[in-house]
Amino acid sequence: MKWINHQVVTGVIMYAVTENLLIAVCGMAGAILPDRVEGNPRRGILSWGWRSRHRGWSHWPLLYIALMGVLLKWQGIPPLAALSFSEFAAAEHPVAIGLSLCIGALLHILEDAVCGKVPVLTPNHKYGIRLFAVGSMGEYIFALATVLFCYLVKTAA
Repeated sequence: MKWINHQVVTGVIMYAVTENLLIAVCGMAGAILPDRVEGNPRRGILSWGWRSRHRGWSHWPLLYIALMGVLLKWQGIPPLAALSFSEFAAAEHPVAIGLSLCIGALLHILEDAVCGKVPVLTPNHKYGIRLFAVGSMGEYIFALATVLFCYLVKTAA
């Protein structure tokens, strides 16, 4: 997906879940993190070989799940307590910022999995489906449908 769609979809999902603008914005920053650490495919020293690195270790979900575990352990928060993420978000707990970045990255990976393959168990074995091509009208329809779905769920509740 394009970065703008990653940010919009992730931001809407995170705001719908937490109703916290700070958490949603942090999630939007995390939504471009997996691609951003790979560099720009058109510029700079990191651009050569970008295709070979794209959707590699930076798109490995276990990396972000482990980072979330480290954040929780460092703060002494039991992992099961973190399941009520909306409570952390409401209190604007410092760990919520780091968790939001990681959740944004995980949503990015999930969003990429519907338009291509991403690593699941190891960084080298990729799985996914291709519902649409990146940058196609299908991508924008998917993003719009996701936003509308979140809106409908929030208004029905």
